[in-house]
Amino acid sequence: MMRFHRSGQRGISFIEMLVALAVLSILASAAIPMVQWDDKRRREKKLRTHLEQMRQAIDSFKAYSEAGMIVMDDVDQLGYPADLESLVEGVAVGNSNSPFSETIKFLSRIPVDPFTGEAEWGLRSYQDDFDSDSWGRENVFDVYSLSESQALDETWYMDW
Repeated sequence: MMRFHRSGQRGISFIEMLVALAVLSILASAAIPMVQWDDKRRREKKLRTHLEQMRQAIDSFKAYSEAGMIVMDDVDQLGYPADLESLVEGVAVGNSNSPFSETIKFLSRIPVDPFTGEAEWGLRSYQDDFDSDSWGRENVFDVYSLSESQALDETWYMDW
């Protein structure tokens, strides 16, 4: 009976498989921080967009108020909205001498902060100090994130 011995068997050895696995794990470990960085970058972009939308809504409210199309009940509001909810609920706009008015909404909803996961924002009144972290409740002059995290450019989200 003849036995055939192959001297050049095909396939990969255990050592080759370990080397391939090591290379693959090194590549995967390099990709994970890139994915995390990309996720943070996308959330930062969303935060900037939400802040811009709310600030534009506040500016639009102020412009309508200065044009006399929104009658302010409280003189201390200085033409700014009383709170963010009033931008969502809407206000009656129109000529104060006309019996016809319409309700305009400046925001469809209060956006969610992508870093806190809540629709809660820091607010500043016109009467507050520029660096104040407490809201005086007279009006809403500006909004900022309540996140205490640091951005990729090493600034703080609450300073945006």
